[in-house]
Amino acid sequence: MARSLTAAASPADVFPGSLAATTTIESAATGTDIIARLTDVEKVYESEGVTLKALDHVNLTLRQRDFAVLVGASGAGKSTLLNVLGTLDRPTKGEVRIAGVDVGTQSDNALSRLRLTSLGFIFQSFNLVEVLTVFENIEYPLIIAGARPAVARDRVQWLMEQVGLTGHRNHRVTHLSGGQRQRVAIARALANSPKLVLADEPTAALDSKTGETILDLLNHLNDTEEATFLIASHDPKVMVHAKRTIKIADGTVIEC
Repeated sequence: MARSLTAAASPADVFPGSLAATTTIESAATGTDIIARLTDVEKVYESEGVTLKALDHVNLTLRQRDFAVLVGASGAGKSTLLNVLGTLDRPTKGEVRIAGVDVGTQSDNALSRLRLTSLGFIFQSFNLVEVLTVFENIEYPLIIAGARPAVARDRVQWLMEQVGLTGHRNHRVTHLSGGQRQRVAIARALANSPKLVLADEPTAALDSKTGETILDLLNHLNDTEEATFLIASHDPKVMVHAKRTIKIADGTVIEC
């Protein structure tokens, strides 16, 4: 009989021998609750002779179960910081560590695996696979990661219960409301039990009541999954829910 994957189970239980299993062992050995650390990070873009410093000597630490909001004006560096933390962009200078892994020493394939097993992403525009059902969208990252089928089914079922979508299991996501689609996106982001979830304006496309419901859900999952959340947002309601506020201006973290 397959072992049920509960909320507290780690990625190492789902895909033993993976990079996730290694980093779980490293974290246990060091006894640290640090999920992400940026040390003196710079990100510089150059185009047609013009140099833009998007991140300027950023030092930032995120710990297990942080529920933080990243605030700043347009062009302040929020998206770049999310991209660097999500290993989608490499820093020009400085060190980035995610789940104990020095990102700068990893190959592109290793970073892809790290994103799959240790990071979750929630987008403003949902980015769901429209030809798949609710269940299949949530299951998809688990299939890519090589999760055992029975364990993956248990995990998806549990997540659907948590986000209130059990009755929509076989519905195509094109038949759902915006709030329901964002619930699917949240469940998908948490499918592989990530250590860090990065959300870019997750309530921007939703009405105020639905946005409040989504924030309550994220807070709930922050507790039950023990994952770290960093949410980039201009929404004052997000700041009310946050346990920590990180401000960025001109590529520099000025308060955290």
